[in-house]
Amino acid sequence: MNPSFERLMQRAEALIDRIESVLPRPLSAPDWSASHAFRYRKRSSGHGLLEPVRHVASIALDDLKEVEPQKERIQRNTEHFVKGLPANNVLLTGARGTGKSSLVKACLNAYAAQGLRLIEVDKSDLVDLPDIVEVVAGRPEKFIVYCDDLSFEDGEPGYKALKSILDGSVSASSANVLIYATSNRRHLLPEYMKENLTYTHTADGEVHPGEVVEEKISLSERFGLWISFYPFSQDEYLAIVAQWLSSFGVAAGAIEAARPQALVWALERGSRSGRVAYQFARDYAGAHGAEAGA
Repeated sequence: MNPSFERLMQRAEALIDRIESVLPRPLSAPDWSASHAFRYRKRSSGHGLLEPVRHVASIALDDLKEVEPQKERIQRNTEHFVKGLPANNVLLTGARGTGKSSLVKACLNAYAAQGLRLIEVDKSDLVDLPDIVEVVAGRPEKFIVYCDDLSFEDGEPGYKALKSILDGSVSASSANVLIYATSNRRHLLPEYMKENLTYTHTADGEVHPGEVVEEKISLSERFGLWISFYPFSQDEYLAIVAQWLSSFGVAAGAIEAARPQALVWALERGSRSGRVAYQFARDYAGAHGAEAGA
């Protein structure tokens, strides 16, 4: 073979290898036995991976207090799903720190033994939802695709991808996949005062939203189940504090004595959320344990 031609072929093969290394590859399945929770991650090369979560949050449904109606609704929906019965995509909205994401994690732990799995996807990666659904479609497990703190700005590509996969794509979503999302926004997109001007009024007083408002409502309406969360009252906040302190092994007398400190803690943070209650309980239980061991 001509030496010049051979060198040319070697350079061509090297160039092809470099091009192939940066081209998107089909999403491959992970080791499904490695965990019952996975994260979808996009590498700088553009390749997506499903990575097992090695240490899954151990929160249980019984750990969550003062959200009984919300807990009952999401638990019922999830139980239907793992049993192969009809179930809805879920949008959990409302006040921050009230247990939205914790409820999703607790449901995973409650039903993992029955084949429930969770895949966490950042909103920036929602454009790859069809690829994720394709990978899990043939699996016997039931998959929750979970997006935390979901909201969109105008024009973000993930908005259209999520809207399509929820309801509207020409291909039906897999029967073993549901979308669970949490958000502080009911309609997931920013709303502006000027959009109220697009409402129209008929002669008999009926009100019709304009196209901009309709578009912003249409995504949240594709979630079959809406679960709303509200700020906690002082008594509810203290009940949550007591539950977490008890779970950390703090004695009943010490829990009662901690109430004033718990209220000051919440006042300093400007919130009586479940998250604040949990953070106080960790701080107090740590100090209480340190004093007991001193």
